[in-house]
Amino acid sequence: MALSLREYRARIKSTESMKKITRAMELIAASRIIKAQQRAQAAAPYARELTRAVSAVATFSNVDHPLTTEPEDPKRVAVLIVTSDRGLAGAYSSSVLKEAERLSSKLREEGKEVELYVSGRKGEGYLRFRNRPVVKTWTGHSDQPSYEVAREIGEALIGAFLHDPENPEESKALEGSEGVDEVHVVYTRFRSMLVQEPTAVRLLPLEVVEGEEKPAEADVLPLYEFEPSPAEVLDGLLPRYVQSRIFFALLQAAASELAARQKAMKSATDNADELIKKYTRIANQARQAGITQEISEIVGGVNALADANAGSE
Repeated sequence: MALSLREYRARIKSTESMKKITRAMELIAASRIIKAQQRAQAAAPYARELTRAVSAVATFSNVDHPLTTEPEDPKRVAVLIVTSDRGLAGAYSSSVLKEAERLSSKLREEGKEVELYVSGRKGEGYLRFRNRPVVKTWTGHSDQPSYEVAREIGEALIGAFLHDPENPEESKALEGSEGVDEVHVVYTRFRSMLVQEPTAVRLLPLEVVEGEEKPAEADVLPLYEFEPSPAEVLDGLLPRYVQSRIFFALLQAAASELAARQKAMKSATDNADELIKKYTRIANQARQAGITQEISEIVGGVNALADANAGSE
């Protein structure tokens, strides 16, 4: 009984140590998520205005640009999966990986081959373990992404999209990529502290929203003057548009990761509290049972001694 009591006390001590760790991680995530939300909100106006500018040029210039031209028969698709570098974030990475698997299965059913690009060690480990070929991975930035990383990812995806099999020497596609006709991004959209939604969006070719009537010529020209030419404006804007969309997705994913980690660590802290209460109760019961047994043994010994003395008399 004493050995069992020591075991429970050791478990209580180890659980209390674990509770301190999870509580500290919860507080760290809570402090970082505010900054992550502010960065995502600060990037939204730039991304919104850049999208409006690109849509205006693509809609009103009648220029056929490679990044806005729909392929007649798409065969290969690039999918960028945005995951986390670290764990202890609940189902954050597994949810976005499930969404990526769903999208990949849908694309393969349509007869398209899928090239995978991964951001985050969790996604890299998931695909490497299953022997899935990965063209390129980016790690070490999931909770604090920088625009430099978004630019690097954007250049790699644009290079794969603009790959020309007939001119491989001029291609900017990465090694292992044979060029793609579409680019999709799978990331986690931050809705609130309680809701983070895995989302898949098509990034390239650029989809211009149709269905709205074009404004009259007099209404358009004062707002959009294309210099030196619409084609050159698109050449300058579209890479920045792709990079800003990727950067916005990385910021949304970072806020979602921190929110998921805070929620997971709070749950772990609450579970540690319950375990401590449970082990304390069992340890008290074991201690009381040990005391009761010792009293019973003492009383039994006294009675036996009394009986022995009475028999000798």
